[in-house]
Amino acid sequence: MSTEPQKTTLARRLTLTNAVMVVIGSVIGSGIFLTPQNVAAHVDVPGLMIGVWILTGLLTLAGALTNAEVASLIPEAGGQYVFFRVTFGQLTAFLYGWTTFIVYQTGSIAAIAVAFAKYLGYFVDLPHLGPELEAWQLPLLGNIFPLKNIGVTMVAILAIITVTTINYFGVQFGGMIQNVFTILKVVAIGAIIVLAFSSGKGNVDNFFPLWGMPSSGSLLAAVGIAMIATLWSYDGWNSLTFLAGEVIEPQKNIPRALIIGTLSVILIYVTTNLAYLYILPIGQIAQSKLVAADVMNAIFSGWGGAIISAMVMISTFGTVNASSMTTARVFYAMAKDKMFFKQMADVHPKFRTPNKSLVIQCTWACILCLTGTYDQIFTYVIFAGWIFYALGGAAVFILRRKQPDAVRAYKVPFYPVIPVLFIIVATWFVFNTIVQQTADSMVGLFLVAAGIPFYLYWKKQMMNA
Repeated sequence: MSTEPQKTTLARRLTLTNAVMVVIGSVIGSGIFLTPQNVAAHVDVPGLMIGVWILTGLLTLAGALTNAEVASLIPEAGGQYVFFRVTFGQLTAFLYGWTTFIVYQTGSIAAIAVAFAKYLGYFVDLPHLGPELEAWQLPLLGNIFPLKNIGVTMVAILAIITVTTINYFGVQFGGMIQNVFTILKVVAIGAIIVLAFSSGKGNVDNFFPLWGMPSSGSLLAAVGIAMIATLWSYDGWNSLTFLAGEVIEPQKNIPRALIIGTLSVILIYVTTNLAYLYILPIGQIAQSKLVAADVMNAIFSGWGGAIISAMVMISTFGTVNASSMTTARVFYAMAKDKMFFKQMADVHPKFRTPNKSLVIQCTWACILCLTGTYDQIFTYVIFAGWIFYALGGAAVFILRRKQPDAVRAYKVPFYPVIPVLFIIVATWFVFNTIVQQTADSMVGLFLVAAGIPFYLYWKKQMMNA
């Protein structure tokens, strides 16, 4: 009989409701308040503006429908990292996890936490240091100013530490907090929609012309660039798969939650943009710095900034919580495979959470906050994320071939049409981004490829273990 102590594992404690709230909460952050003006500026036609949000939503739904089948077959903690390991091998899986850790998700956590802090500054005077101290930069590391906007940075770090602490003490506790903040943000966005259409201050003429060529003269290029903004707003839909090891009846509940959550977000986003257009003409939206605040100012003169700042704080805090809770499971899965820091495979014996993975993730996200580089680096890798999304779509074909007789609690509808369309559009988006933003794309590819030496190191460590 083995005398080796039994290792503590993650516990299945999340219900379908928790799972849906994670999907909605992971996706809806600050994007719907900040990105509509970017879309309007690039397509500058009302129908095209709404069309981009619908197109991106349908693309996201196609990805969710496709990934749901894979998730029902591989309901393990780590989500897409595990999918890639099973379907494409350890190198692809590692590079996905590496990109997720180095900036894709941790940078997103930092960026959204900073957005939370900036909007808190609307109500509270956050501290600043003197010009000389704020101008100090780290030697040898280029334009990194860790003391600049120190008040905002410290609030962002405090927010990240707070949500990490919440999720340290159990996935149920984290899930409960997620439910509360997701409900609050949906109610807040719903209030914008209802107030806009019932205020009597809108104009249906703002919806016309429904169709036309953007002023740039290139429809595909304009839509492709506008989609960068909307894809960022829809990003996070796959985060639930990271929690697959903790969802009750994952074969059924993960597909259901992905579909319900994604459809809910599409409805919320499209309706919100219609509300914006009803109040403000597209030219004014394109020139706006914060369209949601301008809409509220049109309805409640002088109160728009305060109302939207409170809404964004609620929304972003919930998203930081969801991202922190889900993403730590990727690094936990990598460490279990001995392909990352081994401490990150530990599970707290009482709370049944990947406690050290949460702490290390928190530490790195806080460092990214201090460097102030998270936003630019995140821009570099957002398109690389869609390379992995396209590969995730291809995984369903590989599993159909490798495991033809496996019992599938869920199958992607209209197979193979939906997965093929998803892969084609995702590939087109990546190609269009490379063409339109070549320099940033090359930096992004370099950051992904920079993981290869680390992969070789951990692979060697694993083989020598």
